[in-house]
Amino acid sequence: MIEATASAPSKFVILGEHAVVYGEPSLTLAIDLRFRVRLRYSDAFRVNGQTASNRNTSPHMRYLYDLHGGKPVSAYVESDIPSGSGLGSSAALSVAFAAALQALEGQPLDRAAVAKDAYEAEYYAQGRGSPMDTSTSAAGGGVALNMPHRKEDLLWTISKEDRTWEVSRFDTPPMTFVLGNTGIRAATGPLVDKVRRYRESNSFAAGIVDEIGDVTRDGLRALRAGDLDELGALMTYDHKLLSILGVSCPELNSLVDAALPYSYGAKLTGSGGGGCMVALTDRPQQVAKAILAHGGTPYIVHTGVPGVTVSTREAGQKQRHRGRGHHGEKKNADNRR
Repeated sequence: MIEATASAPSKFVILGEHAVVYGEPSLTLAIDLRFRVRLRYSDAFRVNGQTASNRNTSPHMRYLYDLHGGKPVSAYVESDIPSGSGLGSSAALSVAFAAALQALEGQPLDRAAVAKDAYEAEYYAQGRGSPMDTSTSAAGGGVALNMPHRKEDLLWTISKEDRTWEVSRFDTPPMTFVLGNTGIRAATGPLVDKVRRYRESNSFAAGIVDEIGDVTRDGLRALRAGDLDELGALMTYDHKLLSILGVSCPELNSLVDAALPYSYGAKLTGSGGGGCMVALTDRPQQVAKAILAHGGTPYIVHTGVPGVTVSTREAGQKQRHRGRGHHGEKKNADNRR
């Protein structure tokens, strides 16, 4: 019996969350917290040994299962990624499951198809959003949406209704970030709706969304120049803009303030309302201690993480790996605290 295993990374947003929903650019990095899925054909659709008869059981997986014809599979899933933290756990699940289904059907890894199918699963489950998370999890490394790019850096284009996103890769200098998890789980949908209502009812809020787009474009220029001081300053300013939109919270603000004395800059990452913040720093241990002292859980992460990978095997045999990430298969040396 063929068994397929896929592993997909989580991500964090350097700049551009919320504004990306309205066609503005975003910059994201894959990080070495991963979701893993192991699949084999079965007599019923099961997840971790339990029959998944209810359509509300992982709607992301259910959408992809139906998309691939609904042939019964047994899925075993495990994750390093804290859910509801803004690190793209559901996107990593969707990407890993889509890639494992591809491999189980005997297809070579097609990251563009995986990214698009996983985005549709996210949209089905949430009813909104951009392909930012799923594209980063599929491609790995640094990923930009709707940003000027060289022709050879274009990864794929994804359209939904009246919106189109160009997904490209960008090179990053060696950087160290520290994530701080507040431990507060916040659903993405209500926060996206909150920003939408504010933007539609208030021209000032619409201007903030546009300004986040400008900050993100400046951030890519700073990244390409290796100017960490400028990038950090833009991250901190972006946090202020997101706070004006009402998507920060006291716990996030506390962790950002605690990290800033030891960082180039810091901000919330993801949809907000809880979840994580991120600091760009060359003093990660001090930042991690400050986050811990203020009630957060720190994760030290680095750049250069591969995207989705898959392998297949006959039960009892060694796995055959397919599709190395754009940045190779080297294990990322993140130190989780």
